[in-house]
Amino acid sequence: MSFFSEFNLKLRRGESPFLRTIRDAIKGLLRSNLPLPGFLRPFYRALYEAHFLILYSFRWLLNYFYREPAFRSRCTSVGKNLHLWLMPDVSGHAEIYIGNNVNLFGHLGIASGRVFDRPNLVIEDRVDIGHNVAIIVNKEVIIEEDVNIASGVQIRDNDAHPRDPELRAKNLPPPPEDIKPVRICRRAWIGQGAYIMKGVTIGEGATIGVNSVVISDIPPYSVAIGNPARVVVKDVRTTLANAKADSA
Repeated sequence: MSFFSEFNLKLRRGESPFLRTIRDAIKGLLRSNLPLPGFLRPFYRALYEAHFLILYSFRWLLNYFYREPAFRSRCTSVGKNLHLWLMPDVSGHAEIYIGNNVNLFGHLGIASGRVFDRPNLVIEDRVDIGHNVAIIVNKEVIIEEDVNIASGVQIRDNDAHPRDPELRAKNLPPPPEDIKPVRICRRAWIGQGAYIMKGVTIGEGATIGVNSVVISDIPPYSVAIGNPARVVVKDVRTTLANAKADSA
């Protein structure tokens, strides 16, 4: 053990009154705050506002002149008013189609494998996608208009590996018949951390609860939660209408 490592360990342990005094002084300094007299509050408030003004201005310039044009060049087609916060991370050869007024509010990962020649990802008009969303598309994933996807969601049209352990050991991809398209229909809402698995269709206006794992189709305008996700409200429109009638 070096001298500095040994001294640091003794300091953390406080092996003598002197070392304990130094340790406590360091802790106190690390936890202390700069006094803020009243006459300095306007100055620091201006610094606070300037911090975010500079940050967002720089982010806008970076998006306008670099991220959005670079990502647009990777896509097959992109509509008007695409809004990015970070550069989407695309690996593989998926063909990406993006509609109008799409918002990507953080990191988006898009990956495709080697099974099919032309995997398609379609994101239609006015879709909002949160931070740290992953879309694994080996055949087709379609996200229809006005869909909201919260942060941490994963959408997969395949299991990434074969079910057969011998095939997995050989590092082979899943067979074509095990890759099944995913469709999220218009106005659906996918809650934070949800997993949408292969072959699933999320019906129009449906809601998927937080951290749910969806392995089968969800009917339109229903609410589904859990692992595996199950429908707990069959038609939210009827439920809301009844609630309004009861309160009238």
